[in-house]
Amino acid sequence: MKPRQIHTLHRPAAKPNGQPPCLFVHGGYMDSRCWDVNFLPRFNAAGYDCVALDLSGHGQSEGRERLDRFGLDDYADDVLQVMAKLPRPPILIGHSMGCAVIERVLECQGAPAAVLLAPVPTSGTQGSIMSLALKHPDFFAKIPAISQGEMDEASLLLMRDIYFSPDMPPEGLLQFAHLIQPESAEAAADMAGLGYRSYRSRPELPVLVMGGQFDAVFPPSSIGFTALRWNGDFKIIPHCGHMLMLDHPWPKAAAEILQWLEMR
Repeated sequence: MKPRQIHTLHRPAAKPNGQPPCLFVHGGYMDSRCWDVNFLPRFNAAGYDCVALDLSGHGQSEGRERLDRFGLDDYADDVLQVMAKLPRPPILIGHSMGCAVIERVLECQGAPAAVLLAPVPTSGTQGSIMSLALKHPDFFAKIPAISQGEMDEASLLLMRDIYFSPDMPPEGLLQFAHLIQPESAEAAADMAGLGYRSYRSRPELPVLVMGGQFDAVFPPSSIGFTALRWNGDFKIIPHCGHMLMLDHPWPKAAAEILQWLEMR
């Protein structure tokens, strides 16, 4: 099968620290630019060569017209394709759906380390969907408009309550509206069914699982099993929501990751 054209952002380290490069994998409804707001500059300053990709059908990668046909296995192929072009095996850093993609990558390809931010629980997304439907019954009806970047005042409040900390002013979310896009129905179905999937081999490597104290999508209580699965370290960032790389406490999240990478 012909490889898809995968767009990447490359931020070379000004003063390389000699460590492997970092490959960032975005979550659902977003693209690589979500990393470029805060994390890529911060990791760059710490001496890491940074690459972030747009998964198929996202951002500037090909396949937007057939987005709903891409599943997690397709996204894992995208990551493997980018990894093959890097000079060294990279440290894998993912967010939400991107963590599920990384976990599939690790079933067939090793890595120096992996950082999983707000990962999809090992049981899948069904519990999260039910919880969000009960607490925020309007959310799923608003997803189509929100994923097109259409946000009224009610939508901004909803996005803040679900994805960010209570300290984030709703109007502050407007700066991120251009990062939002539709997500694949196939990938959403894959995430819902994770609990029924038979996992393949689990390689031994350093893994950090990180969540936000106020994450309404995947609360800390739901992601601890991911850390257990990988025998990894588990950290919770106080006063942070689901979007650990965009919410107000992002400097704390970045600092914890960098410290962990230095100690591994």
